[in-house]
Amino acid sequence: MVGYDPRAEGPVLSTTEIAAAGSVAGMVTRAMISPLDLIKIRFQLQIEQLSVKNPRAKYHGIWQGCRCIFTEEGLPAFWKGHLPAQLLYVTFGAVQFVSFEMLTEFVHTSTPYDSRNAAVHFVCGGLAACTASLACQPLDTLRTRFAAQGEPKVYRNLRHAVATMYRTEGPLTFYRGLTPTAIAIFPSAGLQFYFYNIFKQVYLWAFPADPDTKGNIRNLVSGSCAGVLSKTITYPFDLFKKRLQVGGFEQARTAFGQVCSYRGVLDCIVKIGQDEGARGYFKGLSPSLLKAAVSTGFTLFCYEFFCNTLLSLKESTETGD
Repeated sequence: MVGYDPRAEGPVLSTTEIAAAGSVAGMVTRAMISPLDLIKIRFQLQIEQLSVKNPRAKYHGIWQGCRCIFTEEGLPAFWKGHLPAQLLYVTFGAVQFVSFEMLTEFVHTSTPYDSRNAAVHFVCGGLAACTASLACQPLDTLRTRFAAQGEPKVYRNLRHAVATMYRTEGPLTFYRGLTPTAIAIFPSAGLQFYFYNIFKQVYLWAFPADPDTKGNIRNLVSGSCAGVLSKTITYPFDLFKKRLQVGGFEQARTAFGQVCSYRGVLDCIVKIGQDEGARGYFKGLSPSLLKAAVSTGFTLFCYEFFCNTLLSLKESTETGD
């Protein structure tokens, strides 16, 4: 189970083991969703309307976007920024799940609230994600820059990107978009854990035959539904973050169409509304929802799977002794 479970009997996972399970879950998931993530970012950064009726729009649909990227940049383009993104997911997964397990245990042992309650999972999930986001924001900015650049490349590799950004834009550039991230990540991650808790209960109510099994299918389905719902509710803030993260990076964006600079979050919100209309706040939503379904579903599924595997190994070791 994700979160502290006071009913659990037998061996308990250490902080290191929880971090390892979270890291592996993030690593496996990231390798699967990289193409969807790149398409989502390209859509989010496009100023022009995502429509075939707009002749200035470089991208106007998922399949058209895939063909365009493949034709112009080749198959490896779908994994642009994979190294910083992989580091991001590995680190984020470790910090988030360790924080979540510690917070839910603290709530259960130090407050009158039940750690298995969905509302507790919402608060603890949001706080855990805020902690992970603060630790991983530089990697997220690097991931976005790599995914945003076309050909010829501005950054040759990760080391060159870090050195160039630090020299030309200063150390604070690695924290561009932190404000909308902080605003969005708490409800987004909180809702993921909240809905995951709810959907697992609904699944057990609908299919009560095997309540004591590991429930791999249940975890995957519940995680996917939770990811889609939470992403839909909080999506505009993810778009604001991506727009702000490529500030100062306009020279690499000219091949993709119109570019725009923003002075901050409020300026970004206002300009998008004026220039692109209400639909502009939801550019890239389709690939984002596909990504959210796969990402959240497999992250939670893999985390529970690896935790259960580690617990089974510890039980067998203790039994053998």
